[in-house]
Amino acid sequence: MPADRLNFAADRTDRPDRLPSDRDPGLPTVADALDVASLQAGIPEVLAGSVDVPVRWVHVSDSDRVAALLDGGELLLTTGAGWPGAADALARLVDELADAGLAGIVLELGTRFAVVPPPLVAACRARDLALVTLDREVKFVTVTEEVHRRIIAGQVEALQERQRLHELFTGLSLRGAPVEVVVRETARALRAPVVLEDLAHEVVVADPFDLAEAEVLDGWTGRSRRLPQEWTRVPVAARGTRWGELIALPGPPHPAGPATVLEQAATALALSRLADGEGAWARLRAEGLIGALLGERYVTVADIEARLESSGFPVRGRALYAVVSIAGGATARSGRDDPHRSRRSAHDSAENLRASSQAVQIVAESQAQADPTARADVRTLTADVGSERILLVSLPAGARLPDPVIAELESGAVGDPAATTAELLAAIPVVRRLARQAAPGSVLRVADRPLARLAAELSGDHRLQEHSARLLAPLIRHDDATDGDLLRVLRAVVAHPGNRTAAANASHLSRSVFYQRLGLIADLLGADLEDGETLSALHLALLAHGR
Repeated sequence: MPADRLNFAADRTDRPDRLPSDRDPGLPTVADALDVASLQAGIPEVLAGSVDVPVRWVHVSDSDRVAALLDGGELLLTTGAGWPGAADALARLVDELADAGLAGIVLELGTRFAVVPPPLVAACRARDLALVTLDREVKFVTVTEEVHRRIIAGQVEALQERQRLHELFTGLSLRGAPVEVVVRETARALRAPVVLEDLAHEVVVADPFDLAEAEVLDGWTGRSRRLPQEWTRVPVAARGTRWGELIALPGPPHPAGPATVLEQAATALALSRLADGEGAWARLRAEGLIGALLGERYVTVADIEARLESSGFPVRGRALYAVVSIAGGATARSGRDDPHRSRRSAHDSAENLRASSQAVQIVAESQAQADPTARADVRTLTADVGSERILLVSLPAGARLPDPVIAELESGAVGDPAATTAELLAAIPVVRRLARQAAPGSVLRVADRPLARLAAELSGDHRLQEHSARLLAPLIRHDDATDGDLLRVLRAVVAHPGNRTAAANASHLSRSVFYQRLGLIADLLGADLEDGETLSALHLALLAHGR
């Protein structure tokens, strides 16, 4: 019984211009097409090939010369009425169809073939061309209508999503949204991890979406250089300059496709880069990493370690140093400072630590020249945090922090070398706290200040805070009521134990006034300031007080 259908063998199907499948994600796949009711009525059975191939259009033909009429991406509906029966002829037909880019064959049995010819199945499997059989007769016109309806609906959804994305990223650009916000919104749109990397394949900003950072970023540079095919990447470029790439890892299907989403986001990032100028990404990377370290914005040590490594700051098998400079030293923390002096000090301190970062590189290069086998592999991260400027240095294992780094500091502190990320994380708050104790022009080393290290390590312990508050409360009340300087004098005393002349000079007081202050402190505290244990307890209380 002939099928109730029109034969379009002599006509070319009217269809949209062909687009690459990754740029036209609204298209259904062969599997989607098989789900329509009219095809399900034919009891479809997949015998060969992949059904994940996009379908651009449906073509109906029984001709063995149909390949010449195809543009690629079509789903062919046929009874095979005009097809050859010989094995070699069927193989040639399949090759022609596969070469034309056919998405798949739907063969209705009963008109030309009662059963599927084994050579046809073998040829389709060899070319990975989908071959689907129908055991029952169906109306090809109805199938065409249903599949085309689905194609058009997908295209409309894709267009609507492209418009939404355009409005989203245009709005972000006009508002001057930070780079990390653009990357975050891209990850949310794709529901997949998104990474912005520079030309060295080092991560600038990453949003792991719902994965662990370590899972996304571990070994990033090497993985990115291998160009994984399952990753979608687009360049971030403008005016002939390319700064890096925006990369999406595999995620769920998106109506507009990952490439379209990334292209919209990359445009916003390129405009941001043009506005922010040279060095913007380096600053963003350093500030983001140091902010995460200080604010403990990570889930596990492995996560933050992966972030550091992927961003070009190696930590595994390295000597890691934390250096903190305080703008203006101790005077920057006083409410009685000259504001002009504080601003000058902050600027000078920042410039000094920038010079320190450069000094690390210069010394490393000179060492490499003196010893060709030496590794000048030195990386730094710097960021301003209030009145502090923080410098993190990664050196080859066993290397010492160059002396010029210390010499360039106005005031601050330097930590001991850390051998692991966990040790670096523990060292940073100790160095920051010690830096706040440094007088103008002095640089303290954690190795030389065991009591300060202890105070920093116990800073979160309520017992230490209670000890500090209990001992210092009379002096704090006196200073607050009289705008006095008893805490400053006591700091000078514990900084110069056994040397009252040096303590008086450090307090900027005459000896007579200094001894008057000592007497008042002893009376208020009811303590003997000559007793070593008492001085140690007061020193620890001052360190815990921090100001």
